[in-house]
Amino acid sequence: MLTILGQSDQRANHCDGISRRHFLKIGGMAAGGLSLSQLLSAEAKAGTGRSHKAIINIYLPGGPSHLDMFDLKPEAPSEYRGEFKPVRTNVSGIEICEHFPRLAKIADKFAIIRSIADSDGAHDCFQCMTGHTRRDRAPQGGWPMLGSWVSKIQGANPGIPANVALMYPTGNRTWGEAGDGGFTGPAHSPMNLVEKDPNAKARNMTLEAITLERLSDRERLRKSFDRFRRDADVTGVMKGLDTFNQQALGILSGSGMVDALDLTKEDPNILERYGQNDPRYQRDGAPKMIRNFLLARRLVEAGARVVSLNYSRWDWHGGDGMNFPRSREEFPLLDQGLSALITDLHERGLDKDVSVVMWGEFGRTPKLNHLNSRDHWPRANFAVLAGGGMRTGQVIGATDRTGGDIAERPVKFQEIFATLYQNVGVDVRTATVEDIQGRPQYLVDSGIQPIRELT
Repeated sequence: MLTILGQSDQRANHCDGISRRHFLKIGGMAAGGLSLSQLLSAEAKAGTGRSHKAIINIYLPGGPSHLDMFDLKPEAPSEYRGEFKPVRTNVSGIEICEHFPRLAKIADKFAIIRSIADSDGAHDCFQCMTGHTRRDRAPQGGWPMLGSWVSKIQGANPGIPANVALMYPTGNRTWGEAGDGGFTGPAHSPMNLVEKDPNAKARNMTLEAITLERLSDRERLRKSFDRFRRDADVTGVMKGLDTFNQQALGILSGSGMVDALDLTKEDPNILERYGQNDPRYQRDGAPKMIRNFLLARRLVEAGARVVSLNYSRWDWHGGDGMNFPRSREEFPLLDQGLSALITDLHERGLDKDVSVVMWGEFGRTPKLNHLNSRDHWPRANFAVLAGGGMRTGQVIGATDRTGGDIAERPVKFQEIFATLYQNVGVDVRTATVEDIQGRPQYLVDSGIQPIRELT
């Protein structure tokens, strides 16, 4: 991960025990030991521009239940319909779960897809990050994730990486990974800014070790940055740095990413709207970092083109039969965070430029098991989309009377990806990126088009 401040070093020649070697270090996010300055150099070759077009990709790891959230079946037999009732929204004819009252009031600002038909069925974020399954034949180097394509094609805005992630592990290695640059290379891999263990005591002052609950201490960090820059200027270090090293220093100590991550700069009323994080690890290993939704908005507003994040964990069909008790805990928090993000984007005039997608790897079985829970079910899945200038206030597709199979308008993951790419100005019909062997690769498979109902 990106190191802001290294461990105390008696040999360091800068205040606070910070050496230039530690200060400009880039770690796990870049294969092969690329430095941040090298990444910036690579990004520059792809061209840069200023744009607020962006994507926020919210992944719900573990397989959230479509039937209990956005596709309830109140007329189905009791062994199918579950314990929750639907409520009306502010759009005539659209109903969602009773535990999403805030979202119900703004249903005109998002669209629900109830008919994703090609879920892979594995506990893996790969399909939600790339549009592909791991069984799909991939070019040498592998498929890039969403943000890597955009980073490669559009480049980075000044002062902040194009492709940023807020992804923490959730008990299974694949669930906590945003993916990588694939054949586009490490320069376009996501820069992951999240702490592996939100309860861990910071031993190194790195973005990986600064928990998102400790952002109230950013003033201390900022003072360290200021002292480092002053010391670097006095000793002539800055004059000895090349252009991209200076840009790297600018990202770390400037007003772009650092300010975006500094929640003390946010309006207290907006902070209250998003609610409070619960960083404690639950028995399934997932903290409830609801303010990551706010951080995502701040990052795209600062210039990030794609921000990927995960939220909590949604695999509750095990021996404790906790599907409905856990849903009663989780749904209100998700309701608050997602409704705050959508409302925030509209109030800030970003709803035409910033696209939001929220989804999981698969849906849940229509029939309850003997533990009153729902098992894995890839034959039906959902997504919620907002912003991006899309036509919202509608439901796309439908499942059958028990929610087990697609009855109308089957949708593929890649159709949603094509829509997101179009929203940021990338034409999937013509845009290509050369793979490692120099072959042009399209962002989606042949014949895949943006979802017509949303455009």
